[in-house]
Amino acid sequence: MAKDQEVERIAKKLDKMVQKKDTDGALDLLRELKNTKMSLETLQSTRVGMSVNAVRKQSSDEEVQTLAKALIKSWKKLLDGSEGKLEKDEKKKEGSPVRSSSTMKDCGSSEESKTAPSAPTTPTNPTLPSRVTSFPPAPVTPDSVRKKSRELLVAALQTGDDHKAAGVDCQHLAAQIEEHIFQEFQSTDMKYKSRLRSRISNLKDQKNPELRRNVLHGSISPQRIACMTAEEMASAELKQIREALTKESIREHQLSKTGGTETDMFICSKCHGKNCTYSQVQIRSSDEPMTTFVLCNSCGNRWKFC
Repeated sequence: MAKDQEVERIAKKLDKMVQKKDTDGALDLLRELKNTKMSLETLQSTRVGMSVNAVRKQSSDEEVQTLAKALIKSWKKLLDGSEGKLEKDEKKKEGSPVRSSSTMKDCGSSEESKTAPSAPTTPTNPTLPSRVTSFPPAPVTPDSVRKKSRELLVAALQTGDDHKAAGVDCQHLAAQIEEHIFQEFQSTDMKYKSRLRSRISNLKDQKNPELRRNVLHGSISPQRIACMTAEEMASAELKQIREALTKESIREHQLSKTGGTETDMFICSKCHGKNCTYSQVQIRSSDEPMTTFVLCNSCGNRWKFC
C-alpha cells in the first residue's frame, strides 16, 4: 500500500508539471520510478504510465525522454507478460492445451467445424489499466454529512444507463471516492464539500459522458477522480474552447502591450479618459475589415472593434 501511495504521489507531481508546462525536476521523479519495483496492480491503479508518457511528449530534455521511454517499455513487458499468463490460465481451465501459432493455423479449419468460434480478443493499450467493474466497499461512516455525500455521488454515477452496461456497484464506488476525498482533508469542511460538489457536477454533466464512463469502467480510479482538477475532468469540447479563449486573450494582451499609436480619438468606458493607444490587425479573411485593439493608458482597460 505504501508503494502504491508513493507511485501515486509521483504521478500527481508529473501531471502538475504537464499542466504547468514546466518539466523541471521530472528527471529526478523518473529516476525514483526506475528504482521502484513496479507491480501490475500498482501500474493499473495509479495510471502512472499515462503521466510518464505525457511528460515524455512535453519535455525537450533528451535524458527525460530517453528514461521515460525506457520505463514505458519495461512496463509494457509487465502488462504483456500478465496478459499472456492470463490467456494460458484460461486455456488450462477450459481443458485445452496452449498451442503455437503455427499449430493453431494448421488445425483451424477442422476445429471451426467442431466447436463454436471464440469471442475476438480486444487489444489492450499498454499504458491503460484493464477494465474494472468491481470496487471493494469503503469503511462505513456514521457521519451524516459523509453519508449524504456518498448518496449524491451514487446519484451522479447513475446518471443515464452507463452504470447498467458497466455492471458496477455504484454504492461501493461512490464510497471509495468519498473516502479518498475525506482522507485528504480529514474533515467535512468547506474544502471537502467544494471538492465533492465539483465531482458530482462533472459526473452528472450530460455533455461529458466520457468522464462518467471512464470512472464506472475503472479507467479512472477512485483515487484519481477524487483529486482531478476541473481542467482534467472537462470534456474534450470544453478543453478546446478554453484553449482557444486562452490563445485569444494572450494575443490581445500582446497586441495591446507592443507597438500601437497614441491617440485621443477614443474614450475609455471605465475612466472616460482619452489617453489611448491603438493598433489594427488583419485577423480575419482579407475581404473583412481590420480589427482595432485599443488600450487606455490611464487605467489599463482594453477593448476591440471591427
